[in-house]
Amino acid sequence: MAKAGKQAALKRKPQVKRPVKRKALDPVTLEVIRNALPAVANEMAADLQRTSYNMMIYEVRDFCTALIDPDGKLVSQNVGGVSHFVADLGVIITDGMQRYGRKGFKPGDVVITNHQAVAGQHLNNVVIYAPYFYKGELLMFMMVRAHWIDIGGMSTGFGAGPTVADPWLEGLQLDQLKIYEGGQLNDTLYRVLKDNIRFPESSLGDMKSQMAACRLAAKRMDEMFDKYGRDTILSAIETIFDETELKCRNVVSQLPDGVYEAESAIDDDGVLKGEPVPIRAKVTIKKGEMTIDLSGCSAERKSGVNARTLAGARVAYKALTGPNDPVNEGSFRALNVVIPEGNVMMARYPAPMSSWSIMIPMVVDTIVKALAKPMRDRVPAGHHGLLGGAVVFFGVHPKTKRRFVVQSIEGGGWGGRPYEDGESATVSVCQGDVRNGSIEGIELKCPVLVEGRALRTDSAGAGKHRGGLGIDMQVKNLVEGRWNFEQTRRTVCPPWGLWGGGDGEPSAYLLRLPGENEFKMMVGAHIPVPLHASAIVRTGGGGGWGDPHERDPELVRADVMEELVSREAAREKYGVVLRDDLSVDEDATRLQRATRSVMREAAAVDTKARR
Repeated sequence: MAKAGKQAALKRKPQVKRPVKRKALDPVTLEVIRNALPAVANEMAADLQRTSYNMMIYEVRDFCTALIDPDGKLVSQNVGGVSHFVADLGVIITDGMQRYGRKGFKPGDVVITNHQAVAGQHLNNVVIYAPYFYKGELLMFMMVRAHWIDIGGMSTGFGAGPTVADPWLEGLQLDQLKIYEGGQLNDTLYRVLKDNIRFPESSLGDMKSQMAACRLAAKRMDEMFDKYGRDTILSAIETIFDETELKCRNVVSQLPDGVYEAESAIDDDGVLKGEPVPIRAKVTIKKGEMTIDLSGCSAERKSGVNARTLAGARVAYKALTGPNDPVNEGSFRALNVVIPEGNVMMARYPAPMSSWSIMIPMVVDTIVKALAKPMRDRVPAGHHGLLGGAVVFFGVHPKTKRRFVVQSIEGGGWGGRPYEDGESATVSVCQGDVRNGSIEGIELKCPVLVEGRALRTDSAGAGKHRGGLGIDMQVKNLVEGRWNFEQTRRTVCPPWGLWGGGDGEPSAYLLRLPGENEFKMMVGAHIPVPLHASAIVRTGGGGGWGDPHERDPELVRADVMEELVSREAAREKYGVVLRDDLSVDEDATRLQRATRSVMREAAAVDTKARR
């Protein structure tokens, strides 16, 4: 890696951590620095997208860029970066400092790591970070975590899936290794990477893009430190942390003190079929502090649904306290997280973690659900709660004879909100600005035909404010290859409604082979298919908020005309009767709603009596 800015001229000197003298900052300078730090991370992100090789980075945006201080504190992260990466950046720096020590880093170093013992994720999420020195002092690290399309083993695409038994089967494990040391490439490590990755041009090209983003950040930090000075910048960072913490405390302090609980479950872990994996959240609010206790969740499993992360708690807390503000270490100072070792969310290496992220959106949803009562005017119904529908097909291109992989993440429906309908076809709460792959880009680069991408009629939960809709993404492969269909796990506990709202429809994968008339449900990884097979990646809808009979009949009529809701569902779920010309029959609607309300009350009484 070429050395950036003034770092190139520095020789290695003993590193001593100098204390920060808090300076009184004028408001203008503080605001400039407050906005400049996220701007550096945002520019890193733009540079990464512009130069990367992998559609998962330049199109889907499955990455984050950040500045971290030597104590592992998050200084800034790019706006829209993958949300569930935010919890597991600082621990990497803390581990790296323990490994190398403050004196073990020098200008020109670049570290590569993806090891699950520190930040338990699938191995495709590769971190590149580099130290930043100013006048010989280590002040910061520039970091990029990005999704590589392959890291060896069974990792091709979005990862190896839940049935992979251990990390060694999943792919290469890189534990805080210096790919560059003092500006010199570690050629042996580079060749090991190249020889064990199916798409070396893509993955190693992305690695170089990650390095370029770090070099750009070093240049921008040189400019900032030259202009404002060390003490001013570091004082501003601490002040920003303090003010962010205070904002979060103020939000939480408006909620009544108490203990709030909720639970949910995924159907199974992909290995033990039919055995639900429970998720339990207990949220304690006391004088502006929040404690999120996930100790009631399942113990770690033998499948890859394990993770080692605080992401579920941190994403939920950030969404509740300051969703629109830039994230930094102060965002989480007033949050206490309880997750014991051996929990499915704090699994112990070498528990398999290849599908680490599949539960996290549902964990976030469950935490938010626990606060539905004290935050009734803000908490939505459940969203599709998985990381979207993963479109993964790979094979060999018939013209170039080179391997290819189709990748996209298809969004689903979000829950209805206290004041409006949920969003449709949108990625999960854990994915920031992640987008689906464009049809044009997919078809241009890979031998497949996208036969359809459309909203799923009736997939949204009914409600006064209905949920958002999921989608069907239908793809035909024009060559022989293999499909990855990750297990869908929301049928037993679908996206829930709130305050009388209905549940959303769960997701699924379907496959139709040549000569077959019907699509069949399909689960598994690396499923071989012949020429002209068709697959449907189906995403879930969001739950509804409030009694569906309180929804304006004209809104129901508009949904029917847009084919978001069928006429049958309008009648059965919303009690809205439409004439043949799709106008509202007001008298029949009043009768239908009254009849269904009586039936519902009778059913509730019967259920209570049986209990």
